[in-house]
Amino acid sequence: MRVAELLKAMSNPFRLMILCHLAEGEKSVGELERVVGLSQSALSQHLARLRRERIVAARRAGQTVFYSLSGKAATAVLETLYNLYCRNGVDTPRRAATATS
Repeated sequence: MRVAELLKAMSNPFRLMILCHLAEGEKSVGELERVVGLSQSALSQHLARLRRERIVAARRAGQTVFYSLSGKAATAVLETLYNLYCRNGVDTPRRAATATS
């Protein structure tokens, strides 16, 4: 079932952090690395999972890769989560996990 896979992919606190930042607009990998606080390799693994589930889309401009939200269903779910949790100061994976519990 597509919705279960979508929610499962979003269930990781780091992926939620990535998605909250992408809900604000397109970000480069470098920007995401700084705001999420993951190493580039860990961030790449999370972004790959989100790409596989078609939750995010990638765009290359020269050497830089930019990510944005992709798909209506994922964007609608993210907008709701963003309005409920991200705007209220969820800025660390621990706080994101607590907020979603």
